Amino acid sequence: MAVSSLSAFALALLIVAGMPGPSVAALVARVLTSGFRDVLPFLAAMWIGEAVWLTCAVAGLAALAHTFALGFIVLKFLGVAYLLFLAWKMWFAPAALQADKLPGKRSPLRMFLGGTAVTLGNPKIGIFYMALPPTMVDLSRVGVFEWSELVLTMLAVLIAIDLAWALFAARARRLLTNIVAYSTENASG
Repeated sequence: MAVSSLSAFALALLIVAGMPGPSVAALVARVLTSGFRDVLPFLAAMWIGEAVWLTCAVAGLAALAHTFALGFIVLKFLGVAYLLFLAWKMWFAPAALQADKLPGKRSPLRMFLGGTAVTLGNPKIGIFYMALPPTMVDLSRVGVFEWSELVLTMLAVLIAIDLAWALFAARARRLLTNIVAYSTENASG
């Protein structure tokens, strides 16, 4: 595959993946509640999910998306309505949380399934893979080798971006933990 095509794909993916969206929010939330090491299955699932989206685009499902465009638009607005409903519930939820109500650590399987659901259900990711790669890469000429080049490029970009977000969240978690410990120490002493 031409280096220019891979570079254009990598640059577009870098821009889209670097912008916070549902996946980044879920990743940061998981790191804040569970820590960096416990979120690795979540990250692996996110990367596998992105590879699935890319594979669907390479397999020609972009044409299917164009055929059923109205259905995807309806699905998108149902997703928006659901997110607005969740935002409304969170806005009116009680603000005071007890320590025993905070989320605990989740099993690696639950983290993996959560990462899969977030990635495969994220319309931003689906739209990116169904719309942009077909305009940057001649998908009719993509074989197994070209597909692996695309997947490796995708993984390199996503690993860099997602690990940066996760490390940022881990630092925030450490800072918040230190602030809470300091406040508790000074309140009792």
